Amino acid sequence: MNRTLTVWPFVAAMAIVVAASNVLVQFPFTHFGLGEILTWGAFTYPIAFLVNDLTNRRFGPAAARQVVMVGFLAAMVLSAVLASPRIAFASGTAFLAAQLLDIAIFDRLRRSSWWRAPLISTLVGSALDTLLFFSLAFAAAFSFLDTSLSLEDGSLAFPVPLFGIGADVPLWVSLALGDFAVKLLIGLAMLVPYGAMLAILRPVEAAR
Repeated sequence: MNRTLTVWPFVAAMAIVVAASNVLVQFPFTHFGLGEILTWGAFTYPIAFLVNDLTNRRFGPAAARQVVMVGFLAAMVLSAVLASPRIAFASGTAFLAAQLLDIAIFDRLRRSSWWRAPLISTLVGSALDTLLFFSLAFAAAFSFLDTSLSLEDGSLAFPVPLFGIGADVPLWVSLALGDFAVKLLIGLAMLVPYGAMLAILRPVEAAR
């Protein structure tokens, strides 16, 4: 089967995950009093690392970079329509940097224990993604990218207690740290579907 054709499901999955996350990150997770430290996007975005790592395992880093680039372009178009231009720009920048870093780390660790490459690459990539995305999307220093600096319930610049109990920080900082904490937990959870698919998505060299 043509390898290009077999990669397209991964491309489509990547574009859908990123576009959905770009929309959901604009809405706070208001349940259990977490509206000031968490957005819905934290629950969906880690799936992008799962897609990337499975592509890397199956086809190698070159194909994974292809999926990232094509998925990035598709997601940017969708995000520009479904989210604000600033969100689209921030997401695109963070996505490229984090996913390319994920590919490099995964490839370096692919011959170690089965869980080490996806776990470490996802955790490091998530940290970079969170830092870049929330800074570009919501920090006042980058407000020239867009005039909207608010979620549905108010400005992202007003101070709130960190995690509800700490020193006051801008709301976007609290949201970034909360999102990153959830990304870590979901990154760990993504080891379950990754491990379950190891036998199905064997490296193509081994499948021949």
